[in-house]
Amino acid sequence: GLKALSAVPAAGLAQIVAFVGFLELAVMKDVTGEGEFPGDFRNGFIDFGWDTFSEEDKLRKRGIELNNGRAAMMGILALMVHEKLNNDPYVI
Repeated sequence: GLKALSAVPAAGLAQIVAFVGFLELAVMKDVTGEGEFPGDFRNGFIDFGWDTFSEEDKLRKRGIELNNGRAAMMGILALMVHEKLNNDPYVI
């Protein structure tokens, strides 16, 4: 839970922040200008068959992915709130 952050040394947290910053500034960019939507970082390299789908399927799949991400965020938020309320990270 949240108590785990206090167990990580300051140098470790700085390393995590630096790595995420590097990814944001150098790697996760649409360098080729081929991105179909915000967050499309394929850069003409990784496809996994995305271009074979119709536009309706692409929109549906993007909506499903967004909803799964939202559900995951709500789940972790609920676990953090539960830990703060009872000081117990386990729901069971």
